[in-house]
Amino acid sequence: MSQDAEALAAKPEPVDPRGLNHRADLPYGCTPDHIFRAMEEFIDFLGFINAQLHSRGLDRLESFLMPANFSSIVGEFMTTTIPKYCPGLVKNRYHNGHPDLIPKGRFSGDAVQHAPEGIEVKGSRYLKGWQGHNPEDIWLMVFVFDTNGPRDKFLGIPPKPFRFLMVVGAKLTKDDWKFAGRSAQSRRTITASITKSGYDKMIANWIYRSSNSS
Repeated sequence: MSQDAEALAAKPEPVDPRGLNHRADLPYGCTPDHIFRAMEEFIDFLGFINAQLHSRGLDRLESFLMPANFSSIVGEFMTTTIPKYCPGLVKNRYHNGHPDLIPKGRFSGDAVQHAPEGIEVKGSRYLKGWQGHNPEDIWLMVFVFDTNGPRDKFLGIPPKPFRFLMVVGAKLTKDDWKFAGRSAQSRRTITASITKSGYDKMIANWIYRSSNSS
């Protein structure tokens, strides 16, 4: 594999400010610009990490982590960074609390095990089919991205830089979810999937789209 190709792929694609939808309706004083600035920080973070890994002859972060783990990193980074720019939100300090972001000062110690107020944040490689653990009334924000995964090298898929494809979000209700089934032999965690009604709500309220997100 070309070292030049790996070096190029280690530099994530910048977030394009022209892709912001300033008409997007966001809660708790959050704005598309707040989201944009958090995305820029992730690009800087990943670029720095991957440059260091590449200088030591190591694979990029997204190329050796399990896909679900890398998606979690994207989501956790956004959960931590958005409150830097949006004064109305804080990261939920309760261990595994839900949702990820909650209104600042609404709960004691800015920590709550479960509440209907706030924003749940997810990172995803997929343009649809997003999942959660339970059908519920919640404001959901999804950061969709494209990048290599651990199997790509063995499948002959060439190196490509990380890029955000789109960010969407909306207030969903229990009717916008359905439980995803599993076979009797499956050991995976039971999850709920967003239905077409939920998907349509989120796409209609898109926050960011790259020029090649379709």
